Amino acid sequence: QVQLVESGGGLVQVGGSLRLSCRASGIAFSIYEMGWYRQAPGKQRELVASVSRGGSTSYEGSVKGRCTISRDNAKKTVYLQMNSLKPEDTAVYYCNANGRPLGLSNYWGKGTLVTVSS
Repeated sequence: QVQLVESGGGLVQVGGSLRLSCRASGIAFSIYEMGWYRQAPGKQRELVASVSRGGSTSYEGSVKGRCTISRDNAKKTVYLQMNSLKPEDTAVYYCNANGRPLGLSNYWGKGTLVTVSS
C-alpha cells in the first residue's frame, strides 16, 4: 500500500519558518519525481516546488528564494524548507509522487495545514 505522510505544518507568524516533511512508503521512492503542492481556501491546487529523481529542482515564482525542496532517498523523504513566510503562503500543503514520466502512477498525501498569521 502506497502512503505519503506529511508532517511539519502548523501556525507560524509572518516572517517565520517551517520545514515540511513527507515520508513515502510502498513505492520505489528514488525513481519518482517528488513535489509539494498547496491549496488555499477558494483556490486551485498549485505546484510549489519539485525535485526530480536526479535532484534538479524547480519552484513556483512567489516562493523562489524563500523555499528549498530536498530529498533523502535513503529515508524515502522529501522536505520543503520555507522561510520568510507570508500570509499568502497559508494553505494545505500536499506531497506528490509523480511516476507518470515512467508510466507509473501518481500519488498524493493527505496534506498538512500551514497557517501564517499577521
